This record gives sequence, structure tokens and C-alpha cells, in this order.
Amino acid sequence: MDYDVLLLPGDLSYANSLQPLWDSFGRIVEPYASKRPWMVTEGNHEIENFGFMAYNARWQMPYQESGSTSNLYYSFEVAGTHVIMLGSYAEFDAESDQYKWLQADLAKIDRKVTPWVVVLLHAPWYNTNTAHKGEGESMRQAMEELLYKARVDVVFAGHVHAYERFTRVYNNEADPCGPVYMTVGDGGNREGLALMFEDPASPLSLYREPSFGHGRLRIVNETHAFWGWHRNNDSNSVVKDQLWLESLSSSKACLHPGNQKGVSSSVNDEL
Repeated sequence: MDYDVLLLPGDLSYANSLQPLWDSFGRIVEPYASKRPWMVTEGNHEIENFGFMAYNARWQMPYQESGSTSNLYYSFEVAGTHVIMLGSYAEFDAESDQYKWLQADLAKIDRKVTPWVVVLLHAPWYNTNTAHKGEGESMRQAMEELLYKARVDVVFAGHVHAYERFTRVYNNEADPCGPVYMTVGDGGNREGLALMFEDPASPLSLYREPSFGHGRLRIVNETHAFWGWHRNNDSNSVVKDQLWLESLSSSKACLHPGNQKGVSSSVNDEL
């Protein structure tokens, strides 16, 4: 398996409080999750009737190791990348534990060790699909500035059952020092795809498609990474969107104190 870790931005089993479905999902993913880390954050379907009880019991993430007090948000490092998993359904205002934890976590990042910073969350902050419009807006307003000042490279979201990639954005405007925002909520589900996008498209949205699929992020070195989105409407995987990314830690236009590039080793350097 030519990857270091599997990342999933929420909505795991769609069990919706039916515990046997959690069991079935576990058996399905076990061949993969037993060979490489499967790192997840919660989606709205993990709330269930018991407030994340099944999710927290079945999918224990290493949150304490990153100084978090909740399984709903945490961080870890892999393949020269600092990965932050945020909780769309945990409190996120400036007085919340999650906000204060995020501030502290971002401040501790050493871009000489992890020149890449990637964030995962469930409800997208930028979205031109008609499904779930505006559901991530409050969180964006609360936390976007933190990510921007830390020069986060990419933000992955789920929730919308389609694929969409934005240019680098900050505060609803194109910004070369903002993250690339991507929605990859198309991994497969019993609810079907989110087929309708706004027309005309926002100039910030560079590619969008309502198809099942998955993405692969290969960290090539401290300055460059390669992203590819694969359509999976049938048994064949077809690459439909791809691009090279330059880490903001290596961008002279976006340099700020503590944002020096460096080198980190990994088995395969792929997320």
C-alpha cells in the first residue's frame, strides 16, 4: 500500500444510532485500517441520539497526545505534514476549548520539521453546491483567520456529497497566502450524490463534479505536493482533477516569522 495514512472528514458509517451498522462498517474497513492509520473527524451522522457516544467509543483518536481534551478535535504529524482535525460539531467560538486548543496547536508547529499544514473538518467553509449551503459559515467566521495567519496549505471538508476544489482563498476572496479549500464528500453513501451546483460558478471554484470518488495527496518534498482526485462511479478509478501544490512555508510572498521550510522523512510521503 503506497500511502502513509487514510484521512476521512466525517460521516463514517451512517449508522444513525443502529449499532449493528457500526459493526458492519468496521468489518468493511478493517482490511485497510489494520494496515495503515485511519484518521477521522466527526460528521453530523456521528452525533446520533447519544451525542457521539458510539463514535467516541469505536473511533478513539490520539487527541490527548496533541493537548486536546476531546476526541472531536486533535492533531498529528505524518509525511512531513502537521494534520489538524477540527470538529464542526464541537463549540468553536473564541471562548471555546476547541478554539483555544487550535490557537495553541498552530503556535507549536515547526515548519522546519513539518513544512506542510493540512486541516480536515466536516462542514465546508466554501461551497457552491446547493446542498448544505452556509452550514460551515459560523465556524469559518470564528476560525478562518487563525488558519490564514498560520499559513495552512490545504483545508479538506466532507458533508457535501460531491467534489469541489477552490483556489487559495481568505475571507471570500482569492488570496495567494490562503489555503486551497477542497470538498471531498463523495466517498460513497446511501443518501446519493449532491447533484446541483450554483450556476454560474463562483470564480473562486476551479473544479466541481457530483461523482463518487477519492483523493490522493502525495507530499513530494518540503516545497511541493501533488494532488489528484479520482472519480469512482464504477469499479474503475479515473483521475479527473489534479494539480501541483507549493507549500506556503516555502513561498517568499507569504513568509512570516517561524515559517521556514525544512525536511521531514516518511515511508511513502503520501496521505
